[in-house]
Amino acid sequence: MMMKAPVHKLMVANRSEIACRIFQAAFEMGIPTVAIYAPGDEGARHVTMADEVVEVPSYLDVHAIIQAAKELQVTLIHPGYGFLSERPHFAKAVEDAKIHFLGPLAETMEAMGGKIAAKEIAERLGVPTVPWAKLDISKGSTEEIKIAAERVGFPILIKAHAGGGGKGMRRVNQLSDLQEQAESAAREALSSFGDGTLFFERYVQNPRHIEVQVFGDGKGQGIHLFERECSLQRRHQKVWEEAPAPHLNAKIREGLYTSALKLLAHTNYRSAG
Repeated sequence: MMMKAPVHKLMVANRSEIACRIFQAAFEMGIPTVAIYAPGDEGARHVTMADEVVEVPSYLDVHAIIQAAKELQVTLIHPGYGFLSERPHFAKAVEDAKIHFLGPLAETMEAMGGKIAAKEIAERLGVPTVPWAKLDISKGSTEEIKIAAERVGFPILIKAHAGGGGKGMRRVNQLSDLQEQAESAAREALSSFGDGTLFFERYVQNPRHIEVQVFGDGKGQGIHLFERECSLQRRHQKVWEEAPAPHLNAKIREGLYTSALKLLAHTNYRSAG
């Protein structure tokens, strides 16, 4: 007797273009869908593409999203990008509700989501990193800051461990400016991300921002999907992405792929990243 394939229902915890694309794919696969919408989005295109819809107070309201998913007997939740997609507590809440989260495991997000933890993992695996040093400004003394900066070498770039988008980032060219800039960066990081932890990184003049795309099975196996060039930015936000990345020689390109797959295997990365 043939076993029936499990019947799934997919909720997309997102809106706009990414939700529309996921709904289209689900439609082609014959998977019923559920859209969520916040007040003001009642007539949005993604709402019209789903089989069922439910209003939530906000696209960031974890409790409301999980509750709606349970009531509608959802078996799969896709986070899309942005909003809750990179929040470990959301992934955990979904799995705790016995719903499949179509994204990385919560523990993987926790391991790789913070820049310091990610750098420490990379170093253990022999993945090249820019010289750096970690420091929590709220606990560090002037002497500790000085030692960390000298180890990295000037000019340095102060970065927020928990942040992105240029917040908590400062370039420092000389030691006399370091304390003031570090304190300023820590305040901004704490205000923006709830975490004032900083690290120092050697400043790289005219760098290229290259990302390798990967897809993992959550069990240490995966593939790379080549790379993309993301260097064209405005205020630390990407404006244009191009694939393949131009001006990379074969040795550097293969090195990037190897490093990406090492990180994927070590963290048991699941889904696209």
